Amino acid sequence: MKASIRVLLGILALAMGWSAQAQYPTKSVKLIASYSPGGATDVLARLLATELSRRWGTNVIVENRAGAGGRIGTRTCTSSANDGYTFCMVSPAQAIAPTLYKDAGYDLNNLSYVTQVANIPNLLLVHPSLPVRSVFDLIRLSKRHPGTLNYASSGGGSSAQLAMELLKQQANIDIVLVTYKGTGAAIVDQIAGRVEVAFNAAVGVVSYVNNGKLRAIAVSTLERFPVLPKVPTLDESGIRGFEGSSWQGIAGPTGIPADIVKRVSADLAAILHTPSMRDKILGLGGVVVGSTPAKFDTFFKSEAVKWSGVAKKAGLLQN
Repeated sequence: MKASIRVLLGILALAMGWSAQAQYPTKSVKLIASYSPGGATDVLARLLATELSRRWGTNVIVENRAGAGGRIGTRTCTSSANDGYTFCMVSPAQAIAPTLYKDAGYDLNNLSYVTQVANIPNLLLVHPSLPVRSVFDLIRLSKRHPGTLNYASSGGGSSAQLAMELLKQQANIDIVLVTYKGTGAAIVDQIAGRVEVAFNAAVGVVSYVNNGKLRAIAVSTLERFPVLPKVPTLDESGIRGFEGSSWQGIAGPTGIPADIVKRVSADLAAILHTPSMRDKILGLGGVVVGSTPAKFDTFFKSEAVKWSGVAKKAGLLQN
């Protein structure tokens, strides 16, 4: 009799768990953007939050937790309850941070991987007042005046920072880092002419290129970017084999029930692969991916290995 009761209680518990997950979400969901408003992470987060809110019939709230190259927001995410109501945007900076910083506050096993949202080319940008219209011009100017040009970056091992450090190594040039709290602030200062050069994820800056506020002289991918087909690649510009794209994904704290992770991933994939969303993200500067949790887990960890090697050569490792 007691055994039968235990079996019945077990079945009831499973049924209740299944029911709760089937009804998910039953309250507002938080999506942490680990950078300030206006940058690539924030732009994509708000776009996805709007569509998820419509699909789920509940609010998906974007919370900006900028600072420390994205580590503050990621620590907040990984230390949150693993009930499926807190997620965060992640990028190469989050993949490499545990290697770069002994006080990163998390490691790669502290995350539940949901999906890779998009691949995002980095654009090499200069202020229009700079007498530079090509990578050759930039290299020549920086060699004539070493250490006088500045480049803007949110630092923290971001894809944009690593791309610039890789360019500096391969071209043997000296351009000085100016660190900002977030990409949005860096873009504002470059548009104002307070810094001359930057790599930036195409998401969030394509509009500034199109309206002439910034000049794109190269793209970091091995193939030209369809949105800006006249902009050559770094490889075409003489930096052979250069490839330094960014990407954006969504993760949560480790231990989120697998059914919820699969549900969120599937819903995001359905949103991302609609023609309208593909066009929106392409127009912003990204190429939709929408991978499974397992594929994103593998990709995220392989990117950590790749960019750790670049950071080591650049002397960025702090532990």
